[in-house]
Amino acid sequence: MNAKLRVAVVGAGYWGPNLARNFSTSQEWSLAAICDLDRDRAQSLADRVGRVDVHTDLDELLARDDIDAVAVATPARTHHPVVLAALRAGKHVLVEKPLADSRDRALEMVREAASRGLILMADHTYCYTPAVLKIRQLIAEGALGDLLFIDSVRINLGLIQPDVDVLWDLAPHDLSIIDFVVPGGLRPATVSAQGADPLGAGRACVGYLTFPLPNGAIAHVHVNWLSPTKIRRMVIGGTVRTLVWDDLNPQQRLSVYDRGVDLDQQSVDEVDRRSSTISYRLGDTWSPALPEHEALGLMATEFATSIWEKRPARTDGEAGLRVLSVLEAATRSLEHAGTMCGVEAYESLAGVSR
Repeated sequence: MNAKLRVAVVGAGYWGPNLARNFSTSQEWSLAAICDLDRDRAQSLADRVGRVDVHTDLDELLARDDIDAVAVATPARTHHPVVLAALRAGKHVLVEKPLADSRDRALEMVREAASRGLILMADHTYCYTPAVLKIRQLIAEGALGDLLFIDSVRINLGLIQPDVDVLWDLAPHDLSIIDFVVPGGLRPATVSAQGADPLGAGRACVGYLTFPLPNGAIAHVHVNWLSPTKIRRMVIGGTVRTLVWDDLNPQQRLSVYDRGVDLDQQSVDEVDRRSSTISYRLGDTWSPALPEHEALGLMATEFATSIWEKRPARTDGEAGLRVLSVLEAATRSLEHAGTMCGVEAYESLAGVSR
């Protein structure tokens, strides 16, 4: 585990430079090459991160036996062929969200990686931020109690995408976070989606997702390209405490409230419970201290560690597949006026729990 792994970044557009910068400064990785169809763009990035090799031909890159892994930062529609080619060349793969442009293609990628004993990792960057790692820890140790609800809002005056609606563009962030922090991951049986296209853009610009969580809890995700105000907030309510994550408040990203509703359950009889006394608990509020580090740096470390330890990454291909399963069910729900639609189940190939 002392020798650095060698990685190539495929795609030098919007996200590729962020990946290249973090791999080039990582203690676990040596950035070996940049691959992009645009040679000038690839060369410009290569010069900025240390004058690494440049390729414009993916097959030529994958034929190199001195590269252990590739990080894919190309458009979603290209993920399937690029990732399959890399896996079949014996490379471990990190791929930008979404894992693929369809669940079936993602499933083929996950199965290919499993059959070859290779790591396929989804770049769910938010899951490596200090705030989300702390949320996961608090839920796991029972600080919030049993989960009652999750409300997530991600709105701003954003760029209307030419090929996907607002749910496919923004909701993967929220879904990947919920998958990461909820014990057992994102496994709803059904989902309901509503959307609106008030501009006539040809796709939903405002969207709402609702789906059940275990033990009668519920999750709601609101995404919007048309809001003049920017909000990035998630509220997670539990039987003991409620947590609020405000990603746009650097002074206090997390707040934990010892406040809530208590139901006197002295009787186990359901009829009696309905007439039980409801009381409101008012307690202290506190803000956990969070370390300062870049999420992509932690993600690069996790990618390397999963390869060395031969175990699934925390945000593995199956995590990306779970997110895609919810998105495809949401699309079916939109097509049927918000009807609850089933989410296709998937049995893990890893044989281990998260």
